[in-house]
Amino acid sequence: MSTRILRAADRTPVPWKNGGGLTREVAAAPAGGDGFDWRVSLADVTADGPFSLFPGIDRTLTVVEGAGMDLVVGGEHHIVDEPLWPHDFPGDRPTDGFLLSGPVVNLNVMYRRGRTRAETAVVCGTVRLMAPPGGAVLALSLDDGAVLDGAVLDGTDVRLDRYDAVLAEGGSPGVLRTMGQAVVITFSDV
Repeated sequence: MSTRILRAADRTPVPWKNGGGLTREVAAAPAGGDGFDWRVSLADVTADGPFSLFPGIDRTLTVVEGAGMDLVVGGEHHIVDEPLWPHDFPGDRPTDGFLLSGPVVNLNVMYRRGRTRAETAVVCGTVRLMAPPGGAVLALSLDDGAVLDGAVLDGTDVRLDRYDAVLAEGGSPGVLRTMGQAVVITFSDV
């Protein structure tokens, strides 16, 4: 089993593929470039505009900060104004985002259609994290003070602050106890 702690402070903002904003990659497999099977990132959206196109990719967008947006996917409007509510859409359809009331931060989960499946859930309290066989699980804390029990790592509990994450492949990294909420994404092969 492989477990990594991914600190928010270690992420470097990079321009979107279309240059319209900034994103901070949390994790991807395989890492680097557009050839990923899956990718998780946090995007700062400060203005209305088009989303980058990703052929063959399905996406899940979760607004984690801000009032939300009108997401226009292939000409169809989707009002994404419920905080922490994952919204699925195809990444290869023309998509524009219109802010409802100021900037937002979106958690983006992207996964290659026909090869990978991603399930995104917002949780609070205590949850046992489990990667499916051949897959991965990523948990991202939305608040300061989450704790991953130390049973799988070196026996020491690990504190996760806002936007820190744990990524595990091949088993369970343990129990996550949140002081607020976290997003748990489970990746499996199709």
